[in-house]
Amino acid sequence: MSAEFRQKKPIQIDKSSGRDSGGKVGTMQRPTGVTIIAVLAFIGAGLCVLAALGALVGAAFLSNMTSYPGMGALAGVGAVMVGVLLIGLAVLDVFIGIGLLKLQNWARILTIVFAALGLLGVLIGLPFARLHVFFFIFVLREIIFAAVEIWILVYLLQPHVKQAFGAKTALA
Repeated sequence: MSAEFRQKKPIQIDKSSGRDSGGKVGTMQRPTGVTIIAVLAFIGAGLCVLAALGALVGAAFLSNMTSYPGMGALAGVGAVMVGVLLIGLAVLDVFIGIGLLKLQNWARILTIVFAALGLLGVLIGLPFARLHVFFFIFVLREIIFAAVEIWILVYLLQPHVKQAFGAKTALA
């Protein structure tokens, strides 16, 4: 093949239409923060799978530990339900991570929603820290979680990140 077929030419993007002279839509490079958030989603999926396995193994132990067979079965069913829920969350985390890597706006919106819910969970859980045996460790964990959730919210709402996902930004 000749060199002209192998050589890639830069695309000139028209700022008003977002298209080059050949009619192709210009692509924007994925921001580094989006990649970090996607990796966090994959890590969260892995932790959900581990917790689900723990819940499913725990279900077997719980069903045999009580002296009342009905209560053991009820505890076992509850633990299985938690395990299935965690597996569902792991699958959702994987889809969100893939969507973030592909710059899909639905993944950005879901991440914003889950980050806001996570921040709400931190705010609700913080008053209960006084009941925890390891008070300072619990508070430190909550502060770290809150900082990460706030960073995700602020980052995904920045105009250049919205633009990378193809979201429409409000004109000021």
